[in-house]
Amino acid sequence: MERDFKTLLDWIAIPSVTGAEGDYGDALAREFSALGLAVERQELAPGRFNVLVRADAPSVVFCTHLDTVPPYFGPRPEGNWIHGRGACDAKGQALAMLQAARALLAAGERRFGLLFTVGEETDSAGAALANARLSEPWNPHHVIVGEPTGNRFVRAGKGTLKGKLVARGVAGHSSQNVGPSAVHELVHCAHRLLSQTWGEHPVLGPGSLNIGIMKGGVAANVVAEEAEADVMIRTVEPLSDVRARLERCLGPNVRVAENSKGYAPVEFEVPAGEESITIAFGTDVPHMPRWGTPLLYGPGSILDAHTDHEKVKTSDIEEAAVRHAKTARELLARSKA
Repeated sequence: MERDFKTLLDWIAIPSVTGAEGDYGDALAREFSALGLAVERQELAPGRFNVLVRADAPSVVFCTHLDTVPPYFGPRPEGNWIHGRGACDAKGQALAMLQAARALLAAGERRFGLLFTVGEETDSAGAALANARLSEPWNPHHVIVGEPTGNRFVRAGKGTLKGKLVARGVAGHSSQNVGPSAVHELVHCAHRLLSQTWGEHPVLGPGSLNIGIMKGGVAANVVAEEAEADVMIRTVEPLSDVRARLERCLGPNVRVAENSKGYAPVEFEVPAGEESITIAFGTDVPHMPRWGTPLLYGPGSILDAHTDHEKVKTSDIEEAAVRHAKTARELLARSKA
């Protein structure tokens, strides 16, 4: 186990912020090749590729992502904790899956595979690519996705709708009665959005909206010609309902950019007798429907992910590895029956 945690420190020492995942992908490919497994690099763009690993034809697949959010910071062990960017989101997930793969191979089980994707933190382009290119001998019935869930299975997760609001006005001198101001139009729209409710789900609770970025205008004494805002809605309703509510708040001089995207709430399988939770953060799952029934589970806390104190507990990785192997055996036994 000590060697494995040294491996995790080495992985964290490799920067893999979205768009620059290649070196870390190569490190994973070397590690799994050393186990005698077949490794494929599935190219998305030069230097960016998914890593697909398999023994025989996979019926159960472990999946997590290669990329991390910025800014990068390196590894630091501290007692039973490993700190660093990607510690729990999601390089600790990869280590738990590596340990589970070893356990399955030692038990003579070879009907599994692993998928490591690029771009999960931004657009899930790697997951979409893997979904589009799924082919023999891959035949997944279940995909076990690793994210920091506190080693609890997830039964449902909120969807998302991410969009850019674009306001247009008429530029002019602020001493004159000209306009409208794009900034004012956008602020009025924001007020309407923040006054809305965003649905209620019996399991997931209420939906929510966050305005993450607002910008526009050129000077305090100039009526703004352009303004824009980035919004994220955590959805608990069908996307059509959410989009309709969003559009009712826009006003005549504000529109949603055409590249807005989203997905509805997601349900996951939970093994019998297991404690389960719900989540509000996104995963690759909505972008890979051909990869089988999803389960979501992994070590670490989402409260540590994307922070300057990201960390994971080594004992939690060990626990996750054992549970991953057990879950895979249970699912494989069921598919064989």
